[in-house]
Amino acid sequence: MQYLLDTHAFLWLINGDTQLSDNARALIESPFNERFVSIASFWEMAIKLNLGKLEFSYGNLYWSIQE
Repeated sequence: MQYLLDTHAFLWLINGDTQLSDNARALIESPFNERFVSIASFWEMAIKLNLGKLEFSYGNLYWSIQE
């Protein structure tokens, strides 16, 4: 199955946030599924970072990309 993660789901995943349900996390992390993040989500995160409305660890982002 293929999943397109929205911005919140992606951020919750890489930050280990409990707002992402256990079921959603299991589906996203399953090696049998493909995960995608829209370039628009990265654009949205860049805007939020520049406005000071978003903080996250770039280490988590690097880990997510490597997975």
